[in-house]
Amino acid sequence: MFLNKLFRRNAAEHEGAASMKLVVGLGNPGKKYERTRHNIGFEAIDRLQQKWNLDLAEQKFKGVYGVERNGTEKIFVLKPLTYMNLSGESVAQLMKYYQIANEDLLVIYDDLDLAPGKIRLRQKGGHGGHNGIRSIIQHTGSDTFNRIRIGIGRPAPGTAVPDYVLGKFAPADLEKAEQAAEQAAEAVDAWKTEPFLKVMNHFN
Repeated sequence: MFLNKLFRRNAAEHEGAASMKLVVGLGNPGKKYERTRHNIGFEAIDRLQQKWNLDLAEQKFKGVYGVERNGTEKIFVLKPLTYMNLSGESVAQLMKYYQIANEDLLVIYDDLDLAPGKIRLRQKGGHGGHNGIRSIIQHTGSDTFNRIRIGIGRPAPGTAVPDYVLGKFAPADLEKAEQAAEQAAEAVDAWKTEPFLKVMNHFN
């Protein structure tokens, strides 16, 4: 009798357990890097915070994060504070602790191959030379996770890529970048209630 009650209680707890997602914006911490091209992922998270009235008040897993609730679902919103090249350490720690599956991970980051103002959504792929994505693939052991790429364009001939991505947007591109960050936040908001594939088809 006791074992039957225990089994029913455990089954009920499992059945009622919240599903979980993780949204990550990539960037570098500190005033020095604010509003730089490489921090457009952080910018998108800032827009999402405003949209959801969410505070990233928790400091753990080498980052800052908050939790948005959607019914029984929890959506973690994370900014890694490891610097870009080690982003995967923060992401993997949170995913492991809360047992979040790769298909429930969404990463927002800058992309040199897209023009400023453009965004592209995809469900898997390589790192494309992006050190933050390289680190996440390394630490999670998979390249199958959702992404929102925000275009920053390529540097002019003679400008080194590291200098370019750590520089601020040119005035002509700034408004486009801000609009793209807002659009990325809207895509995340849509993912609250729609499968990522449907969100991807709409925003692409």
